[in-house]
Amino acid sequence: MAIKKLDSIFKPKRIALIGVSNNPDSVGGITLRNLVGGGYNGVVYPVNPKREAVFGIPCYPDVKSLPKVPDLAVIMTAAKFVPQLVRECGEVGIHGIIIMSAGFKETGKEGKALEDQVKAEKAKFPDMRVIGPNCLGILVPGLSMNVSFANGMPEKGHVAFISQSGALCTSVLDWAYESRIGFSYFVSIGNSMDVNFGDLIDYFGQDPNTKSIVLYVESLAQARTFMSAARAFSREKPIIVYKSGRFPESAAAAASHTGAMASEDSIYDAIFHRAGLARVYDFGNIFDFTDLVGRKRIPKGNRLAIVTNAGGPGVMATDSLISWGGKLVNLSDETMQKLNDYLPPFWSHGNPVDVLGDATPERFARATEIVLEDKNVDAVLVLLTPQAMTSPTETAQAIADMASKTSKSIMAAWLGGSSMREGIQVFNRAGISNYPTPEQAIRAFMTLSHYAKNQEMLYETPKEVPVSFQYDRHLLREKYLKEIFPKAKILNEDDSKMLVNDYGIDTTHPTPAATEDEAVEIAQKKGYPVVLKIYSPDITHKSDVGGVALNIKDDEMVRATFRNMVKTAAEKKPDAKIEGVTVQRMVDTKDAVELIIGTKKDPGFGTVMLVGMGGTSAELFKDKRLEFPPLNERLARQMLESLQIYPLLEGYRGAPRKNIEKLVEALIRMSYLAADYPEIKELDINPLIVTSEDVIALDARIVVDEEVMKNPVKEYSHLILRPYPESLVQSANLKDDSPVLLRPIKPEDEPMWLELLASCSKESIYHRFRYDFYFDSHEVATQFCFIDYDREIAIVAEIEEEGRKKLIGVGRLIADPDVEVMEYAILITDKWQKKELGYIITKYCMEIAKIREIKQLVAETTRDNKPMISVFRKLNFKIRFNEDGTVTVRKDLTEK
Repeated sequence: MAIKKLDSIFKPKRIALIGVSNNPDSVGGITLRNLVGGGYNGVVYPVNPKREAVFGIPCYPDVKSLPKVPDLAVIMTAAKFVPQLVRECGEVGIHGIIIMSAGFKETGKEGKALEDQVKAEKAKFPDMRVIGPNCLGILVPGLSMNVSFANGMPEKGHVAFISQSGALCTSVLDWAYESRIGFSYFVSIGNSMDVNFGDLIDYFGQDPNTKSIVLYVESLAQARTFMSAARAFSREKPIIVYKSGRFPESAAAAASHTGAMASEDSIYDAIFHRAGLARVYDFGNIFDFTDLVGRKRIPKGNRLAIVTNAGGPGVMATDSLISWGGKLVNLSDETMQKLNDYLPPFWSHGNPVDVLGDATPERFARATEIVLEDKNVDAVLVLLTPQAMTSPTETAQAIADMASKTSKSIMAAWLGGSSMREGIQVFNRAGISNYPTPEQAIRAFMTLSHYAKNQEMLYETPKEVPVSFQYDRHLLREKYLKEIFPKAKILNEDDSKMLVNDYGIDTTHPTPAATEDEAVEIAQKKGYPVVLKIYSPDITHKSDVGGVALNIKDDEMVRATFRNMVKTAAEKKPDAKIEGVTVQRMVDTKDAVELIIGTKKDPGFGTVMLVGMGGTSAELFKDKRLEFPPLNERLARQMLESLQIYPLLEGYRGAPRKNIEKLVEALIRMSYLAADYPEIKELDINPLIVTSEDVIALDARIVVDEEVMKNPVKEYSHLILRPYPESLVQSANLKDDSPVLLRPIKPEDEPMWLELLASCSKESIYHRFRYDFYFDSHEVATQFCFIDYDREIAIVAEIEEEGRKKLIGVGRLIADPDVEVMEYAILITDKWQKKELGYIITKYCMEIAKIREIKQLVAETTRDNKPMISVFRKLNFKIRFNEDGTVTVRKDLTEK
């Protein structure tokens, strides 16, 4: 398996260094010295045909001459030799390679061609995994293994650091040595020709010694792999990301407002948000935040108290906290009484807790301890300034001694110079995060708070929004691909609105008019007032050329507007083909809110959705939120709630509340449309009018992806997330002919899932989970109902009983990161056992695994679960009875 084969890189017993030289300051010389002198217990083979020995260690001419096949080869030769060396490594059976050599795609066209050659050679050996080229190497402190040309070895720790920048790696290592921050793994991936961020998140996510992951990202080449891996592990292990290159100097011209507003960085932001990552925007905050998550205690919430010996720093910290959206804790009456009893009368009597300038170490520590005992407090920031009576080192030691007695997080900022250094070292040894300024401490704390909030929002249970379609979507798709999309690269307003309307989003229907007389006739039929818009396939932003006229009330105004509009548009866009105007009914927009909703297909990240402030000022104010389809009710609502204009939707200053429920439904419908049509490059509805009653699209424009029209793509390949697999919904009948619906689970099923488990006996629960499983909580339920359909499928059996839907069984398939082997588990409610439901669900899950090209199904149960063992036997699983009373079953799906 590809992920497990990373063991050859991160847990090698033998390492070959190819291209090592006698120069102690060369890449090879430093790497050899780091390995041999750093305590690595494995075997190191220097390889260089021009040397008999390097630093007194015997040297081999090539990898074929090595006494045993190494697990890992490190290539540090000139770039031109690398393709041949990769081939030689593959031929002798080396599975892990690190290419430190530079001179590949980072250097331009010729370098990219050379990198393609390396890829071609690597492709001949499916079991081979490659890190690099153009990388610093890796460090595994737990094995005392420094396979890099960076000096020194950081302490053992629980943070995995992955960076595309080698220079940044050396800076982080220097900081780590001084701050005594430890790492489980430290990886420079360079050009990430093969092993990428997603692979490493998968690998480190399964490592019990890694508690958090820090990423330095310059670009993502395999976004879907990244998203799948990050979503799988971000809930259990914080993943922190810094993205460089946020503001590219140039971007491809966009044909719609959506395209213009969905910049590259805003798409990255949407990726990190949807994956549940913590994003930092300041380079220094990488260090601050890594320090916080790398320590023993991580705050469980955002409720902060501040203890200080000076008012000014307390105010600074408070200002920073509020500016970041944080809030000071209101200390409980009990805490206030304890502080009043202990502190001098002139203390601040509130939060921040000012213990005064003459505070002794004991006063500092006791005040901090009292505050930490408050059940409303998640973390404490202790601030110290050097005053005449201050003892920085002794105070730090008192705080450190007290910290060993609490599970809550303590942060410190010892403000000053040389007199503070010993105290800071005390904190480092005690595992207490400390910062040069209050602002840095607050910034790190609030980043972690935002991360926790994002995680909570990501797994809020959505409401069920019944979305039905007037037409069969498959037949509708055939019609548009055959009749409408081939018409033009940019569809006219009428065709664009027609598709939007077919997906259940109300529109005004424009009717084309080539002459004044036609425009008058159409206006009379629709009824005044009407709206006229320029009709041209070459004009996207109509208002820019005077191509929109509202509230036209009579025939004469229609004629005058027609003449002026056509003339003005022709003057401003002389090359545009102008076919007249369109006429549509004027919608009453009094007290309405104008929004823009749309989709854009990014070449790297697939289709992204946008909602924001609409109208002609959309691009100016850029009040927007991006997300990736598919959407459910909760995600659609979060998009709206994040907008600055959301209060207008709620009903601002006495205005009526807008129909937010229908707007949420419109966003969900748009996500269906985005999923169904990879042929749409951009879709723009602007404005979308939202009133207290209606949600109406006044204008729409679709840009067709002509390349996809010529070369159709695989279903859903344009999406970074796999949508709900509707194709897996099917009906079945039980042994007594009772009808049952088999379908994939979805987040909205959480209440029914909890009800399902509550109706099972302890024996049934034990057979499924093999321990006394506590399921009755939202946190547990989300792990089973909020799933990534790429890696996991849960098929529920749904019935209707006494007019309400119920779940009576669930079979679950969970794939390994390489999606080759799936673990299977099943649970049937006691009332519905012995009706062949277990057989029906298991057989269907086998069929799904085969469709997904899974190689093997594995499952485990207990010896006394005879009905399920009988099902496995009936389906030709290989069954093994273990000595501990468990039963392991296995099915090879590649057998014919």
